[in-house]
Formats: sequence, C-alpha cells, structure tokens
Amino acid sequence: MSLNWFYLGGSRIVMPMSLEEYQIAQRYMVMKMQQQSTTSSEGVEVLENRPFEDDVFGKGQYTSKVYHLQSKVPAWLTTFAPADALVMQEEAWNAYPKCKTVIKCPYFPRFCLTVETIHKADNGHLENVHGLSKNLLVARQVETLDILSASRDYWSYAVGTNNVDLTEFRSLRTGRGPLLDGWQDNCCPVMTAYKLVTIDAPYWGFGYRLEQALLAGERALFLESHRNSFAWIDDWFGTTMEQVRELERQSDAFLNKVIILQINTNSK
Repeated sequence: MSLNWFYLGGSRIVMPMSLEEYQIAQRYMVMKMQQQSTTSSEGVEVLENRPFEDDVFGKGQYTSKVYHLQSKVPAWLTTFAPADALVMQEEAWNAYPKCKTVIKCPYFPRFCLTVETIHKADNGHLENVHGLSKNLLVARQVETLDILSASRDYWSYAVGTNNVDLTEFRSLRTGRGPLLDGWQDNCCPVMTAYKLVTIDAPYWGFGYRLEQALLAGERALFLESHRNSFAWIDDWFGTTMEQVRELERQSDAFLNKVIILQINTNSK
C-alpha cells in the first residue's frame, strides 16, 4: 500500500430523524435512486439481496450489485481504459446501525473503495466512533456535510440533483422543516451517519487523480442521497421494514429486467 494513493477520510451527515426512521429512509432512498439512474442504456444490476449472519456484523442484509454507468465516467479516465470496461462492483453488508460497502472495478484490480458507516442518535460530535488508532486518527480527514448545501460540480450532475430547497421545505406528514442555519443543534429527533472512507488506488501516473475523483464522487453521493432521504420523507414515513423489503424485491426485479434487455440488445 502506497501512501501516495491511499486516502482515509471521515464524513458526518446529521439528519432530522430518529435512528429507526433513518433505517427505513435509507433503504427507500437507495431503491428510488437506483430506479432513477437505470435507463434503457445503463443502470444498476442487483445480483444478490439476501439476509446474512456472520461473526463480524451479526445479522443483516447483504447485497451485491454491478453499476453500468459508463456515461458518467470522467472523460480523462477513458484515456486509461475503455468506457465499457469501467463497470463498478459493489458488495454491502447492512447490519444497521453498522454498515460496510466495498466497491471495486475489475479493470483496475488493485483499486478498492471502502465505506464503513456507524449511525448514532446524536448531532455529529463524536470524535472516534470507529475506534481508530492514534496514527489513523492523525491521518484521517474529517468533513461535516450539511444537507442544506447542494453541490454544483461535475459529480453532482453525474449523481443527479434534487432541486428541493430544504430551507423552505416542510413535511406534510410530520411537520418537520424548514431547515435553517444551525438546525443540527436545535433538532429533535436527530441522528448522524458517521462514514469512514478508505480509498486505495495504487496506480502510477493517475492513482492520485483517480482517488480525488472518487472522493468527490462519494461526497456528492453522500450529500444528494441524504438530501433525498429527508426530501422524500412523506413518501416513506410510516412504512414498515416488511413493506420496504417487498418494494425492494419488486424494484430489483424491474432493474434486472431493464439491464438484461439492455445487454441482449447490445449483443445483437
């Protein structure tokens, strides 16, 4: 592992909801954003979505996905690999309130992006929720993301942007909102997603650039997904876990049908 291409960062995202509500909101958001990013030409293929149990996480939900999102690949990266080779493979272990996601690209076998998340019922002031050593704490770069902000860079375009203004938004079903400056210190209920991001891209010549691009992409995704989780509160509020799982099963079947049709069409 070369430190020149290794990044360790922490992102904290405070949310105006309870831990129990966020579990539903997160799964609903992932399902809906996958649907939005899947078209007749590219999208998300769900290989597995099943319960798991192991000695590390205990019980939870395991998913394996392939992201066919070649149109969102930065143009400079296609000088190192053909766009159709830049598919991303994702494995995720959701043992809420702890989760781990690992993303790899078969074309660059030494590349790995890992996101470890711990969710807490607080407003984002815990300094070492992941239990890092002193050396790793020194190396870690921490950023607190405010869902009031909205990126306007390349990656926000690639991820997609919800135009809801949360400084004016009010939930009809819960009465929450609008969110004003400093809302994190005066919000009830409240919880925080503490994310530990590790990127290893040991490639001479473009490893650092790849690392920075992925870091910017993850930041945009964290911000947009959490903005959506709150902006869609009237859609998911009151939904049970069993209902969300059934929606996921229907969504997975739909996404895979679209992707298979796409693959069959391209092979002709």
